[in-house]
Amino acid sequence: MHLNPYGADPVRLAVDLANDPPASIAELAGRCATAGVAMDMPVRDDDLPVTLRLVEDWCAIVDATSVRERAALLNRMLASASTYPRLTDHADGQWHLHYRDDGVPLSAVLRALISVGTALHLTGRGMDRLGRCSRDGCATIYADLSRTGRQRYCSPRCANRDAVRRHRARSGPARP
Repeated sequence: MHLNPYGADPVRLAVDLANDPPASIAELAGRCATAGVAMDMPVRDDDLPVTLRLVEDWCAIVDATSVRERAALLNRMLASASTYPRLTDHADGQWHLHYRDDGVPLSAVLRALISVGTALHLTGRGMDRLGRCSRDGCATIYADLSRTGRQRYCSPRCANRDAVRRHRARSGPARP
């Protein structure tokens, strides 16, 4: 996965995994590949439960009630990433950054990608650019990638439903 300076791709992957947790290691690997993760690392059976715990930790960052708490939780996640960025060219002359050593399992790669991507996303776009949908009854996580930074709903559908609910509440009871 190419990690852009805004961290959007790993954050989108984290949102996807949080909102719809994979049920198998094959599903996890497939969704990572679809998201752009270069699947050139070992994929082990224990990567699924480790990744699900990573996603729980990431959800705590989303649900943090203050910027300082969010930063502290993210710093903890960054520190627990057992890898470090390094240059590689895969012997093809195309240099780029890897956020891992060779041979580390998928779950360790995801911890590095998601923590660094989230840090880039929050520092580049704003520390409040992660959240849960504001519509009552919807707890879906979103990453605010909008230009204005005012996203409060997971989708236009939820925003519209909430607007209709607010309108009906202001308008009073329906007339026969």
